[in-house]
Amino acid sequence: MANVLSAFGAESTTDDVLYGVNLQGKRILVTGVSAGIGVETARSLAAHGAHVIGTARDLMKAEASTTQVQKDAAAHGGSFELIEIDLASLKSVRTGADRLLAINKPLDLVIANAGVMATPFGHTADGFETQFGTNHLGHFVLVNKIAPLMQSGSRLVNLSSAGHRYSNVNLADPNFERTPYDPSIAYGQSKTANILFAVAFDQRHRERGVRAAAVHPGAIQTELGRHMGPIRIQAAIETIQKQRAAEGKSPFQWKTVSQGAATSVWTGVVAPAEEIGGRYCENCHVGNIVPDDAVISAISEGVRGYALDPDTAEALWQKSEELVEESF
Repeated sequence: MANVLSAFGAESTTDDVLYGVNLQGKRILVTGVSAGIGVETARSLAAHGAHVIGTARDLMKAEASTTQVQKDAAAHGGSFELIEIDLASLKSVRTGADRLLAINKPLDLVIANAGVMATPFGHTADGFETQFGTNHLGHFVLVNKIAPLMQSGSRLVNLSSAGHRYSNVNLADPNFERTPYDPSIAYGQSKTANILFAVAFDQRHRERGVRAAAVHPGAIQTELGRHMGPIRIQAAIETIQKQRAAEGKSPFQWKTVSQGAATSVWTGVVAPAEEIGGRYCENCHVGNIVPDDAVISAISEGVRGYALDPDTAEALWQKSEELVEESF
């Protein structure tokens, strides 16, 4: 087991992680397969024989983005299909979930990959702040509704971020109705919520053999950063470079998309369930808790203790049920 946990790292790719792994007969759901690491996550799993169901808000865009997924699936005994789900609309989420429930086939792995980052202040179709509503509440409803399809041995992997360190969840005002809006704080809250949801889901389902974890994919150049702008991104990189130089570390380098998707795949398929259940994973290993005053950057490791707090996880679950007006 120790070898499995230490064999991979920040530079590992999906091909490294899945080397020799046969996923034939496995059914896997991946949200957000129209761009970035969602496409690579789906491709790598289908290329190892899995039947992958990809969700996307824009099916035309997703179809164009996943031609290689289809090719690799066909070449290696896997398969791939798309379904329309807009995580910023609970009506769309529930329709998509009902479709999956009607098919009534088991899901061995759910990777809640889709998300938005640092968006201008706005609201989802249901009136929730865009990032909290899309990144957390959309997945909260989707995953809980399809949870009956997850049998013993199944896993949930929630995509979080080192950005969770920007903020804990503000359960008194999650939609910034009274709090001044800051895109990074809102993003941080949504990413902390992704971790806390994994903690609470794992707590509820572990006795029946279903485990959940959250992952930080690392710093990758994808569409996710489109709201930040090149100047802001460059300034962040320069700050990181100075920090690393001062610490005597090698210069920062972006991860490739395949390296970025590797931790999702490692956590969902390769890592021992007991090691990752209820935890936060990064660079293909389980992350350590760091102090609340630790440096925030896309490549600094560690998870804030508040993001793994079981009491906060339970409070978020209750608040989420209240907001979406549905109990699970």
